Amino acid sequence: MSTTLKNAINLSDSAKVDEQSVKPFTRSQKVYVQGSRPDILVPMREVSLDVTPTDFGGEINAPVLIYDTSGPYTDPSVQIDVRKGLGDVRSAWINDRDDTERLPGLSSNFGQMRLDDAELTKLRFAHVKNPRRAKAGANVTQMHYARQGIITAEMEYVAIRENMKLQEARAAGLLDQQHAGHSFGANIPEEITPEFVRDEIARGRAIIPANINHVELEPMIIGRNFLVKINGNIGNSALGSSIEEEVAKLTWGIRWGSDTVMDLSTGKHIHETREWIIRNSPVPIGTVPIYQALEKVNGVAEDLTWELFRDTLIEQAEQGVDYFTIHAGVLLRYVPLTAKRVTGIVSRGGSIMAKWCLAHHKENFLYTHFDEICEIMKAYDVSFSLGDGLRPGSIADANDAAQFGELETLGELTKIAWKHDVQCMIEGPGHVPMQLIKENMDKQLECCDEAPFYTLGPLTTDIAPGYDHITSGIGAAMIGWFGCAMLCYVTPKEHLGLPNKDDVKTGIITYKIAAHAADLAKGHPGAQIRDNALSKARFEFRWEDQFNLGLDPDTARSYHDETLPKDSAKVAHFCSMCGPKFCSMKITQEVRIYAANQRIEAVDVDVAKGLAEQAERFKQEGSQLYKKV
Repeated sequence: MSTTLKNAINLSDSAKVDEQSVKPFTRSQKVYVQGSRPDILVPMREVSLDVTPTDFGGEINAPVLIYDTSGPYTDPSVQIDVRKGLGDVRSAWINDRDDTERLPGLSSNFGQMRLDDAELTKLRFAHVKNPRRAKAGANVTQMHYARQGIITAEMEYVAIRENMKLQEARAAGLLDQQHAGHSFGANIPEEITPEFVRDEIARGRAIIPANINHVELEPMIIGRNFLVKINGNIGNSALGSSIEEEVAKLTWGIRWGSDTVMDLSTGKHIHETREWIIRNSPVPIGTVPIYQALEKVNGVAEDLTWELFRDTLIEQAEQGVDYFTIHAGVLLRYVPLTAKRVTGIVSRGGSIMAKWCLAHHKENFLYTHFDEICEIMKAYDVSFSLGDGLRPGSIADANDAAQFGELETLGELTKIAWKHDVQCMIEGPGHVPMQLIKENMDKQLECCDEAPFYTLGPLTTDIAPGYDHITSGIGAAMIGWFGCAMLCYVTPKEHLGLPNKDDVKTGIITYKIAAHAADLAKGHPGAQIRDNALSKARFEFRWEDQFNLGLDPDTARSYHDETLPKDSAKVAHFCSMCGPKFCSMKITQEVRIYAANQRIEAVDVDVAKGLAEQAERFKQEGSQLYKKV
């Protein structure tokens, strides 16, 4: 759909959900776990498994629960209409706290101007309510509640979500085996409780991004002592992409596991695009407000002002943005430190603020007005994602003075945010070789007092354009293990172009692998349940269970069917890689069956007995290494 207003189709009449995004997963159903009140209903995906074949014991396999980010889109009982947005999850919780008020209209001048523009009617989301804001003198952040000793509905919700009915899984034998992890000093409990969630948020080690104006949100938590999360980026540009396409990318991304989504739009109709995205998003939405502010001054960084930026923050907060990337650590004194870099300043937000600082020869206005930004954030519960505007854009520039100087400043700003009880996470690199990754994590923990770290990769080499989802996935798995709380995905199009739906899926699956590998390595309770279930299915040749338990069932099934497409192959005890004669698992099964038929209780015991007999015979024959025959 073209966004040229003259030819625009009325989205309120025509917008449709992407059919691929609402297709249920095979052998899966959406289940809801109720909390302490009937409106706390936490979604999970339950995968039903086949019975183990008779040859292998014929046992019933318990269903496996999977953390589910897809929202109501994969629930067949919910009627999805993107023109109306998703259902309300949180309003009752917010109302019960009685510390917010419904405004008579929009507070942002720009937001009101867009609302008054009749030419935008065709593009506008039609069901917009007046925004909420904290009552005078109130602080409505999850950190503020946590520090008052209050366990909110959002905290209980994420505790249930993180715990994933772990006790039931243990009882069902799904966690009989899990390797001990190495968590590098993280404090991961055996069970995630609401009180633990409250304590971590009060301490600043975790955040629940949950703007009071994003009532469609299914709350989630970001912190090193919880499951590693991933973020997916969407957003239009001056070169293309429509509102409908961006909403489709959102629903597609969360289907495959994106825990949060950042709208990085820089093209036309940023305000209208964001409204459609938030109203249809069950996951937190983040933005970089400086991008839209720059559009308002026609791309001239020198023309940016604090007043214009402040209005942009309020505009986006009243729409329901859950976290803002703010490049407040790009200080005037750090800019010269980038002069000898191979790739200079690669962050868009960082370069914008660096240019403004040099043009005016003044300190970054995001830094000098930081307390005022905090006042806005705590009135709507918008979380900080303190931007790494001086992150390295090449391996050669990793861990330099500019990067670490900014990180130290981000640590100072974190403490200011915490004085206001504003939730805060820290953004990180970037391009970093493997041997320097842990130094990044250690320094962030030290400088930022264990506030959640959120990194772009990092990319571990610069030689693979077109494959940077792999170069960065390597670094993401490592830094996730070391303590990073959220990983920003990288697609194969990184450095090359705007990603399409296939690129988005590839990036998300790559990062789900990295995040899960990190959870396993940290020893997160229950992390190995899915691995154990899939490995058992693989050994028992339960092909459909292997597909359905995987991160990408569609691709796994299609790869299998390329060479063995018939339904009969779904029960075959081999695949096309080794064939029926050389499948190691099939041979192992035959050995076990033979041992059972010979009444050998354990193959290992029989082998040991045979070896002992041969050793005794060798001694009896003179212990000669060689003998004539």
